[in-house]
Amino acid sequence: MPHSLTADLGIARTLRGMRIGLGLDTSKSIGEAIEAARRHEAEGFSHVSSSHIFGYDALTLLGAVGAAVPRVELVTAVVPIYTRHPIAMAQQALTLQAATGGRLVLGIGLSHQIVVEAVYGLSFGQPLRAMREYLEVLMPLVRGERVSYAGETLRVNAQLDIPGAEPPPVIVAALGTAMLELAGAMADGTATWMTGVRTLAEHTVPTIRAAAERAGRPSPRVMAALPVCVTEDAEAARQRVDETFAIYGTLPSYRAMLDREGAAGPGDAAIVGTAEEVRAAIEALAAAGVTDFSPAPVGSREEVGATVALAREIAATAGSGSPGGPGLPFGS
Repeated sequence: MPHSLTADLGIARTLRGMRIGLGLDTSKSIGEAIEAARRHEAEGFSHVSSSHIFGYDALTLLGAVGAAVPRVELVTAVVPIYTRHPIAMAQQALTLQAATGGRLVLGIGLSHQIVVEAVYGLSFGQPLRAMREYLEVLMPLVRGERVSYAGETLRVNAQLDIPGAEPPPVIVAALGTAMLELAGAMADGTATWMTGVRTLAEHTVPTIRAAAERAGRPSPRVMAALPVCVTEDAEAARQRVDETFAIYGTLPSYRAMLDREGAAGPGDAAIVGTAEEVRAAIEALAAAGVTDFSPAPVGSREEVGATVALAREIAATAGSGSPGGPGLPFGS
């Protein structure tokens, strides 16, 4: 057997079952987002995701996408908890589940102190406690259970009844050890951004897996996203990543992950290089236990095209498919 074919088969075995998705460009119109999702579904990507920053409401956008695109999984990446009461979050998530045949992955997160306090005018004090109490209310609500809860930040008496709504997987944006342990113990997985390959392998995956095991929960989904560029000029590509994503080198939670990776800036955490080098890095993510990967293509038009093409090839190799298809057991 030729060596190149042997290597390809080895990569296929490593990547088997890894889900490959793409983020929607939230600077485009809703119609363009729907067309992009249609294209991604037809190309074999397992999921599309929407950020939730200062543009579209992610759940509403994905509801519009899901109504028009019948199979692809819909991921919020991620909705901040401080802006939405857990009853409202659960109600909207379950409504979207009922409308789209159970294809939502509900990603939630804290956001950042500078946003919560300077933009929303709310307190960011004790964020770990805030997330714990939020999950103590949200998780039973999405399961259709009655909640009578009195915590330090929340007091809730409620039950939701939304016909046809299955509980969505809930994933928590978690970077540090304590938040990963909370996500493993209480939620269905985590979503990461700007966390490098080595940090995912040595810190993120083992920490959340151990926490889930201690809590008697199923193995968690680990949904990672990183800037990716297939290029012949890696130095220029890393410089472009540093410029494009400079803010992530200054936010404390991301800065901590870059430091753990030994990365001077976002460019050092990005996956950059030839198609073979990028493929090897994604294979390393799969081997480390990352279950879902969303490349954020960066670079020139040609580089972005090459990056998306490679992601499409890897999705086919991995057998990602849409919910119900090979390699995509829905939920976690």
